[in-house]
Amino acid sequence: MLKHLLVKNYAIIDNLEIDFHSGLNIITGETGAGKSILLGALGLILGNRAEANMLKDKENSCVVEGTFNLEGYSLEPLFEDNDLDFQPNTIIRRHISPSGKSRAFVNELPVTLNLLKDIVGKVIDIHSQHQNLLLVNANFQLSVLDSFANTRALVDEYNGLYSLHKQLSDEFKELTLESEKAKADLDYLQFQLNQLNEIKLVENEEADLELLQQQFSHAEEIKLALQEVVNYCNADEVSVLVWLKDMQDALSRISSFYPLADELNNRVEACRIELKDIAMEAEIQSEKVDINPSELERVNQRLDNLNSLMQKHRVASVAELITIRNDIKSKVDEIENYDSTVEQKAKQIREVNAKAFAKAKVISDARAKVCEGFESSIKSLLAQLGMPFANFKVSISHYDELMPNGIDRATFLFSANKQTTMQELAKVASGGELSRLMLSLKSIMVKAKGLPTIILDEIDTGVSGDIADKVGNIIHDMSKEMQVINITHLPQIASKGMTHFLVYKEDDLESSTTHIRLLKPDERILEIAKMLSGEQVSDAALINAKHLLTNSN
Repeated sequence: MLKHLLVKNYAIIDNLEIDFHSGLNIITGETGAGKSILLGALGLILGNRAEANMLKDKENSCVVEGTFNLEGYSLEPLFEDNDLDFQPNTIIRRHISPSGKSRAFVNELPVTLNLLKDIVGKVIDIHSQHQNLLLVNANFQLSVLDSFANTRALVDEYNGLYSLHKQLSDEFKELTLESEKAKADLDYLQFQLNQLNEIKLVENEEADLELLQQQFSHAEEIKLALQEVVNYCNADEVSVLVWLKDMQDALSRISSFYPLADELNNRVEACRIELKDIAMEAEIQSEKVDINPSELERVNQRLDNLNSLMQKHRVASVAELITIRNDIKSKVDEIENYDSTVEQKAKQIREVNAKAFAKAKVISDARAKVCEGFESSIKSLLAQLGMPFANFKVSISHYDELMPNGIDRATFLFSANKQTTMQELAKVASGGELSRLMLSLKSIMVKAKGLPTIILDEIDTGVSGDIADKVGNIIHDMSKEMQVINITHLPQIASKGMTHFLVYKEDDLESSTTHIRLLKPDERILEIAKMLSGEQVSDAALINAKHLLTNSN
């Protein structure tokens, strides 16, 4: 239940604090006093949208803080799953800065707005008179039936399957489009791959080919140069080797009296052996050099082919061409496997679809099973609210495909009198009838959900007199099982409360400010008398107010 509410710097509220009680809490006040503003502030800790223009003082922050007693409502797992410390008295706070930035806290730990909504949604429900329009909404009608059938857990399981089914279906559509587009590109990719495969790429081949190209282009020069080396080494009279032999002979003649001559002779001998080896190698290589125009043409053609492919693919080396070839091969393989991937995704969809339909069928059967009891409960409540001849029925039809809430479409049919045919709510129910029907539905829903608190904002719109008293009785009965905070203009309902708060506004030259206070017993008599007769309270109104309070307690 909501134990304490603190509001600072919101709309025309400076600083306001309220201690709520268990049972039925009544809030009254003149039109324009700020009851709706108070509700708007409370909506912030329920996760409603925050805007900077709601700040009364634009230089300071707005704070709305609620203290909730959550003991006994099995909310510990929700806190644990979200790494929050569960406390029986949990403080939920919303902070809005002058810039409009909003932050939310649960027991002083920052939380996301979605988590805040999730937590508070299991703690409190606000019903305003505008929600009567929900009665004609098919999804709302189905959710009411689910509350009575206690199928919420099943629906949550189904929602998981439905979301997965939708996700897989979206992926299947995207995959199919990609497959069609890829198949359109397959011929061109296959042509490119064949072209790159046929040329049999070898990494760094272009460098070797360019060297061969140079050698074949200058084969005659190479052969002549090598032969010239041979000739220098082996000529009969002027060869280097002959000169070296003569040098050795000269050194040998002086070696007996000049010891350094032997060392020089050895060095010359080493040169002679090396040059002799060079001559032999040059002669061998010269014989290998082949002046072959056809081989040069082959190398030129190979280089031209490689350069053409590199230019086509805008790369500078064969290594990069190999990378491109491998990438294209991967794409071709992927495209050729698309059919298998698409079929695998379709199989997943069929499996999830079957599970979702099976779960939807279980939910549908559970809903159908409780319809009669649900209809009976609503008619009984309507009879208590002064509509003894009202008729109410749930018509369920089925979709051929999965929908967000299953395969059912629930339609509430209604007639207020014996002689009228039941029709859809939107076509037959008046404002007052909608209010009474919504109260009946809400009383069933909140009991099924086991919520600690419900706030009713003028749910009594469109009723008066004896019917207002009966509406008050229903609300009072609800407060025996949960905390009810009821904003009302009707004295018959206000008199049913355990506690009574008055919202009022004070005006000065610069601004207006909303306040709220708990009424004492004598003040409560006067407030209800004003609700009966207006500002000029008559003795009869006071007597009537006392009578209402006496009969209600």
